[in-house]
Amino acid sequence: MADVPDVFDPRAYAAGPPYAAYRELRDRRPVAWQAEPEVLGWPAGPGFWAVTRHADVVRVLKDAGTFSSTLGATQIRDPDPADLPFIRRMMLNQDPPEHRTLRRLVSRAFTPGRIERFEALARERARALLTGARDGAEDGVVDLVADVTDDYALLNLTDLLGVPPGDRGLLLEWTERVIAYQDPDEPPVRGPDGRPVNPRSPAMLAEMFGYAQELAAHKREHPADDIMTSLAHSRLADAELEMFFFLLTVAGNDTVRSAAPGGFLELARHPRERDMLMDRQVPVDTAVEELLRRHPPVLSFRRTAAHDTVLAGQAVARGDKVVVFHASANHDERVFGDPHRLDLARSPNPHVSFGDGPHVCLGAHFARLQLRVLHEEALRVLPRTELAAPPRRLVSNFINGIKSLPLKVT
Repeated sequence: MADVPDVFDPRAYAAGPPYAAYRELRDRRPVAWQAEPEVLGWPAGPGFWAVTRHADVVRVLKDAGTFSSTLGATQIRDPDPADLPFIRRMMLNQDPPEHRTLRRLVSRAFTPGRIERFEALARERARALLTGARDGAEDGVVDLVADVTDDYALLNLTDLLGVPPGDRGLLLEWTERVIAYQDPDEPPVRGPDGRPVNPRSPAMLAEMFGYAQELAAHKREHPADDIMTSLAHSRLADAELEMFFFLLTVAGNDTVRSAAPGGFLELARHPRERDMLMDRQVPVDTAVEELLRRHPPVLSFRRTAAHDTVLAGQAVARGDKVVVFHASANHDERVFGDPHRLDLARSPNPHVSFGDGPHVCLGAHFARLQLRVLHEEALRVLPRTELAAPPRRLVSNFINGIKSLPLKVT
């Protein structure tokens, strides 16, 4: 529809989430039809319903019986039908009860106790990276992404997984391939027909899956206190283990990798709030929740209507794509007072940055711990920063990524 703002085009997100368009949709068309034209070489799709109000987003995420993760998977673009059986092996693309069974099995490896034991290591790493960035800064300018947050997220994840140090660059390479596929700076792999190849297709993931099996075999012979050891000794089938390794590698890395610089960007733009944090007027864990609300790591997730239904007064047909927009829900005036104001003391703060319902992020506790530790150490090492240049953002309607964040240490 010509009068409906476009929140699909990935290029629009290069300047940040389109909050004005989100608000117009929330106020006028909370469930709005979006065209899906060919963009950046990726083929056109049939279109989808954009869901922008908080209450409706929560309803979609909680009601797996109506809004399925299995029917069409969870990305806006339709996968190749031939790839769907493969993609459905991943827990992210399953519905209960299959999803519940697999999640219960793997959550035993993702225990709070194991995660808590990583806090001291994460704190030491945060302090070293922040100090090294500060001391090595030219003209007092630090690129927080290149100098701190990329390594911090990746190294914490590989420690938790039990990936040997020499292999850690592989995980970053695989993550980039999957999450940056819409960004012109990351040219896609093209097939014989000249079209971009889906980075989640079997052919593109073969290398990662082969590595997952090699690592699992190593952990069976040389067990350690890490998640891959737990998974290698679990009842997971080979295909399930491969898909869970993929999910942890990409989602586990990019959640913190996207959220961390977004939080520092907010603090650099709001020095009064940063001073409140410095003066301990606000607990860091409370502040982290507000920074997550303002900068969710994931912008959108797709579901497919399992049957005809009505959502916010809008008829939705069986088979229609339904896409929830987390950044819009987090700024819904019906839930958050003055939502475009950074309020580090905001409570309650029912943001959906880690999702909701059966698919709520399995690693949310681990992500929160890392973000809290990083900000606590930054208050000691980088107490005052201001933007030295505009951030460079990932071109994506899926990941709320920041590729560069130049901060001047003052």
